[in-house]
Amino acid sequence: MSSQPAPNVYDAEPIPETARAEIDRLLQSGDLFRYTAPEDAPVALLEREFAQMMGTKYALAVSSCSAALFLSLEALGLGRDAKVMIPAFTFAAVPSAIVHARMQPVLCEVGENYRVDMTDFMTKLPGVQAVLISHMRGHTSDMDAIAAACDAAGVPLIEDAAHSLGTEWHGRKIGTIGRVGCFSFQSYKMINAGEGGIMITDDADLVARAVIMSGAYEHNWSKHGDDAELVEAFGRWQNKLPLYNLRMQNLSAAVIRPQLAELPRRVRDGRRNHDYVAAALNASEWMSVPDPLGPEERAPDSIQFNLQGFDGDAEARAFADAAAARGVKVQIFGLSTDNARAFWNWQFIPGDLPDLPQTRAMLMRACDARLPARLQKADLDHIIDALLSAAEDVKDPTRAFGT
Repeated sequence: MSSQPAPNVYDAEPIPETARAEIDRLLQSGDLFRYTAPEDAPVALLEREFAQMMGTKYALAVSSCSAALFLSLEALGLGRDAKVMIPAFTFAAVPSAIVHARMQPVLCEVGENYRVDMTDFMTKLPGVQAVLISHMRGHTSDMDAIAAACDAAGVPLIEDAAHSLGTEWHGRKIGTIGRVGCFSFQSYKMINAGEGGIMITDDADLVARAVIMSGAYEHNWSKHGDDAELVEAFGRWQNKLPLYNLRMQNLSAAVIRPQLAELPRRVRDGRRNHDYVAAALNASEWMSVPDPLGPEERAPDSIQFNLQGFDGDAEARAFADAAAARGVKVQIFGLSTDNARAFWNWQFIPGDLPDLPQTRAMLMRACDARLPARLQKADLDHIIDALLSAAEDVKDPTRAFGT
């Protein structure tokens, strides 16, 4: 067992020093509400800068990615009880957003590579009014096939890109393929504000509806720009939509904005770290890291791998325990108690949950470990050694202990 202390994989990178002056200014003024300033409030500047970075016309910063997903669904005007297809491998917040919007989640099978099973997707597509694709843990499904199928069916596509800021598909930024893309600024994401989210789109009518419902009461929507198409849409929806008050406040934007410049480095380092660890795990007979799809350039800050040749849940749990004893926490999605990423725990979904045997089987052996971009080679080597040794403890104890 390595004598080096296990790396701390939970602390985020420090907030850039350049944020401090703006935070101090806001604290001195107490001006934390995004609509107090006549123009150029920190949240408004963040929206402008994020849209420019992503190459979209509009961005709306809100309180969380869950809020962005909910507002996207509401802004599409699908109506009560609309059916929305999602991958069965996602976080509970995604079906929750659909339920909050008084719609019905439809779960689609996911393969052992963590991506949407296109056969099941195509079978279920004719019965839904929208598709919400989660790029879960940054794994991109076949977006060419999904987007083409949605277009042909006239079904709007939403991207839950909470884990995918910086990922590209055929050189196109993830989050810009669907009608709307939603991102997270929660602490364990590429950009950290503790909480927060943002949605992007080129659809003026959709974003106008979302802005109003986010809490731009009276004429506060006028502080979202003077784009003629957007102003026309605001006038069309004024006083016709409920307010949910899901706004971002200025302190969050002040924390986020200086981190945008750090994103390319974090993406580069995160990919380097992931690929280094993945190569080592793939050399083991007991673990397998699925390959990305060809057009995908990932921006990972964690690693997922499947256990191979493990006989029963007891061996899988013993592996997780052996890794934890070496200071490396491994979450096995289907074996972690009440895991919010295991679809059978989403008992708040109306009606009976489907069986989904393919997704269930994957979740029972799919492992998850944090791998932040800031880790150095010595940290990665410790994680690799812990995971390989934990597998040997369970599958080949004679070799593990040298007896």
